[in-house]
Amino acid sequence: MPTATTPDPFDAEFIALLRELFEEKIVFNRTLGLKVTQVAAGQARGRIAMRPELVGHFAYNRLHGGAISAALDAMGGLAIIAAMAARHADKTPEQRLQHFSRLGTIDLRVDYLRAAIGPWFELQAQVLRLGSRVASTRMECLGADGQLLATGAASYIVA
Repeated sequence: MPTATTPDPFDAEFIALLRELFEEKIVFNRTLGLKVTQVAAGQARGRIAMRPELVGHFAYNRLHGGAISAALDAMGGLAIIAAMAARHADKTPEQRLQHFSRLGTIDLRVDYLRAAIGPWFELQAQVLRLGSRVASTRMECLGADGQLLATGAASYIVA
């Protein structure tokens, strides 16, 4: 819990900058229509709405597996940024977001469990370990009905 001398790493200014970065400045996330819905230390949630540009199979109107993979990867990165922001709560929001420039995906695994058909999809990620050089995450993609559609696991370089 933040003290009088330690700022809240998830204050309104930080969340606004984080949303701008992930939803607008990362052009591919903007193409996906990724919206950040929740951020906590080492956790992130987001949502994408189904659109014709994201259809993988025209006959079934299901979400393309590449869109799922990219969205899960983005959520994993967002969860890591949130964990790093909590670790460096004494810095300004801009300084905390500078850690993002060093973040890169090393390994990504996605298991597609069910066809992703629906009006929107929930994405969530949790940091399993944040080391000094590498971080590991686990992610999920759920349908609008809450059904688990895909899971992911990833490793990221953070140094």
